Amino acid sequence: MTDNAQTRDEAGTPSVRVLVVDDQPPFRRAANAVCSMTAGFNVVGEAESGEDAVDKAAELTPDLILMDINLPGINGIEATRRITEARPETVVVLLSTYKAEDLPGDARQSGAVAYVNKEEFAPNILQDLWSTRADGALSGF
Repeated sequence: MTDNAQTRDEAGTPSVRVLVVDDQPPFRRAANAVCSMTAGFNVVGEAESGEDAVDKAAELTPDLILMDINLPGINGIEATRRITEARPETVVVLLSTYKAEDLPGDARQSGAVAYVNKEEFAPNILQDLWSTRADGALSGF
C-alpha cells in the first residue's frame, strides 16, 4: 500500500485505517486502545462476526484488519480468505490465543500476513507489523 492511497491526518502524516474484528467486546476495546496509542493508526470500524467483517471490509476499505480467528458464523480464517481475494491490498493480521505452533492448519494459507497472540498485542508490535508487512516473513507466522 502506498502512502498516497492512505488517509492522511491533519499534519499530512499517513494514517492507517484499521478494522477491528472480534466477537468479544473487551478485546475490541483493547485493540482500539492499542491503535489509539500507536501514532498513525485510526480505527474506522468494528465487526463481531466473519460475515460482518467481510461486509465491513468492502464498505470501509481499511488498510489493516485485526482479525480474531474464532468468530461466530464463518471463522476469521475464512473471512480473511474472502477479504484478501476481493481486496489483495488489504493487510490482515490474525489475532487469537493460540500458540503459534497450535494454529489451525489453514491459517497460514488464509492470506493473512502475520499472526499475533492476543496477550502480546501492543503498540510496538502493531508498528513493527505495519512497518515490515511487505516482507512476508513476519513474527510468529
